[in-house]
Formats: sequence, C-alpha cells, structure tokens
Amino acid sequence: MIKSWMVIGGVAFVVALAANIIAPSDIQWFNRLQRPRWLVIEKAIPLIWTVIFICAAWSAVIVWEKEPGTQETWLRMGLYLLLEIVTMSYTSVMCKVRSLKVGTIIGGTGAILSVMLALSVLQVSEPAALLLLPYILWSPIGTYTTWAMMHLNPADV
Repeated sequence: MIKSWMVIGGVAFVVALAANIIAPSDIQWFNRLQRPRWLVIEKAIPLIWTVIFICAAWSAVIVWEKEPGTQETWLRMGLYLLLEIVTMSYTSVMCKVRSLKVGTIIGGTGAILSVMLALSVLQVSEPAALLLLPYILWSPIGTYTTWAMMHLNPADV
C-alpha cells in the first residue's frame, strides 16, 4: 500500500520540478540584478526553501493522517498545493515576465496563503500548524527582499 507521505512528497516534488523549468536567458536576467547589501545569505536560500518545503509536506502528512479523505482534509490539501504552486511560480513567472513587482506580488500572496493555511490546520493539529511556521517567518523576508530589489533595479520593476 502506498503511504500518504509518499503521495504528498511525490506531488510536492513533481510541482517543484515542473515549476523550475526556466530559460537560461531568464536566469541571466535575474542574476544580473542588483541585490541589497544586507543580503549575505543568498547562496543558502535554496537550502532554506528545501527545509521549508519538507516541513510543509510533513505538516500535510499529519493533517491527512488525522482525518484522511474527509472533505475538509481534501480542501486543506488543496490549500497546501496552492501554496506550493504560488511559491514555486515566484522565480519562473517573475523571470519570464522580468518584473520584480510581479515577484513581490507572488511572494506576498504566498505569505498570506501560508497564514490562512496555518490557521486552518491549527483546527486539526497544533504540530502541523507549527511546521508551517518556517514558511510564515521566511516568506515575508523573501518578499521584502524582492521589494527592496525593485528600488535597486528600477528598469526591472
């Protein structure tokens, strides 16, 4: 029998792979942008997001296993999926349209969705809600960084 963590982890992995198909020219655009001087951990950002996604997937597994197959659980799984799609679309969409403003909007949307998801999940499991805390804390930092980059790169807003 397939375990819930396998399905949830597999879906998260497929969404992440699909969203990371980015043209080299789009990556070049992003790489040439000026960053705030205080952004000294940029190389750690992929690792940070990996930990965040693992925590979110673990949270989803807990929620699924508390009330498997109920309508409320399926709706929460939809929110987890929506949050991941929004988060993963940040880089690909922002780079495709070459707009830091779009990136800021996507980042802010993810931050709001993460709080909504955590409040919904809290009704089912406190540990599952706490596993969303890294997302809730980090997402506004990424959004603020993109917003700050808009001011350093006015031609790319």
